[in-house]
Amino acid sequence: MSSIGAGVYELKEADERAWYRAIYLSKIEHRIYVLHCFEKESRKKESRKTDRRDIAIASQRLKLVKRRLQEKKSHEKRRGK
Repeated sequence: MSSIGAGVYELKEADERAWYRAIYLSKIEHRIYVLHCFEKESRKKESRKTDRRDIAIASQRLKLVKRRLQEKKSHEKRRGK
């Protein structure tokens, strides 16, 4: 999802009741970071787009992941790893 950031993807699945979404960050250091999961109750065609609030949540969580990875990298550098 380029609207959130590079390497971010969205899985979509539906049943007769709702749409299900998972927004995740591609694999980094043998981990896949799930940024946000949610259910959309509406099955209307016009409501298939991901709501801006859900995109904002995933974007904020992506920033946290990047910050934590940078802190880890800095910590390891100081320790000489």
